[in-house]
Amino acid sequence: MASINTSEFWINLFKKVTRQLFKKFLKDQGIRTTSPTHNQHVVPHPEGWAIKGAGNERYTGIFDNQKDAIERAKDIAYNYSADVIIHRKDGSIRDRVTPRS
Repeated sequence: MASINTSEFWINLFKKVTRQLFKKFLKDQGIRTTSPTHNQHVVPHPEGWAIKGAGNERYTGIFDNQKDAIERAKDIAYNYSADVIIHRKDGSIRDRVTPRS
């Protein structure tokens, strides 16, 4: 690690602070700063349970019970090497599952 008395230290610090400020600015503007994921969320729905892809506005599917929604979400997530995030009725996260073959 560079000493605080060297220009290398201050240049690295400036780069780090600038990068963080730029990321915050982009996020505040509604611009994604991370790569999109294909995680599938199992969420409560007025008709039972639904699957919703991360970042999507529309539901992928609606199911009568959570078990069926989880099984279908696992199938979808497996195809994308993604995770299934399972929510409770109140919307909080209950579990995260990584489907394996």
